[in-house]
Amino acid sequence: MESTNRLKLYGFNNLTKTLSFNMYDICYAKTAEHKQEYIEYIDEEYNAERLTNILTEVANIIGANILNIAKQDYDPQGASVTMLISEGPVETGDVVCHLDKSHITVHTYPESHPDQGITTFRADIDVSTCGEISPLKALNYLLKSFCSDIVMADYRVRGFTRDVNGKKYFIDHKINSIQNFIEPNTRNQYQMIDVNVYQEHIFHTKMLLREFDLDNYLFGTPKQELLNGEKKKIKQRLKKEMAEIFYGRNMPKVKGTI
Repeated sequence: MESTNRLKLYGFNNLTKTLSFNMYDICYAKTAEHKQEYIEYIDEEYNAERLTNILTEVANIIGANILNIAKQDYDPQGASVTMLISEGPVETGDVVCHLDKSHITVHTYPESHPDQGITTFRADIDVSTCGEISPLKALNYLLKSFCSDIVMADYRVRGFTRDVNGKKYFIDHKINSIQNFIEPNTRNQYQMIDVNVYQEHIFHTKMLLREFDLDNYLFGTPKQELLNGEKKKIKQRLKKEMAEIFYGRNMPKVKGTI
């Protein structure tokens, strides 16, 4: 909210605002060796240390103070980072008030299809804040940090806060779509679908990258080394994988495809 429109509250702003993502990167690794190399590459690219740096910048963008960081790399793959954050200066009273409400988390899940060469990397991110700070400020930074083929984004405002007269406020800012907060250049790169429940302050946006260049999805095998028939089959597999993730269901096999 702008300062001129700021509500005069009775006590602390108790609204909880949560921005959640599933972000997916898809690729094709022709051999078992390439598949393992991709998993190792993506696991290193998004290890706990780098994820911590990303989340630290998120905290800076939304104007939050970091109270605590827990981070972990996993064997054989994956990483997690959790930050407890607060709004305003870190003082004893603030810590008691914020510990169970404001946090930023990320978990990663590299995995692969057992026999078709498809490999996926998924990052689950949650930015949950209370008070006046909003996780939507970090939306574009997070989208750029992961350069994803598919994004599932959720935003929800929960709880209520009171003004000095006792009136409840269930939301303190205007929003009708997550898309409103995405930079135009990014919006133009994705096909997007909204599923919103305005009355409940629940907003969901699905994003699928528009441009498909096979070169961007091959790991370990240059496109020029593939036969035309191979390229067609790989493209079919990749597009089917992306469609299934985007729509959240297994697609039936179409005659003439594999």
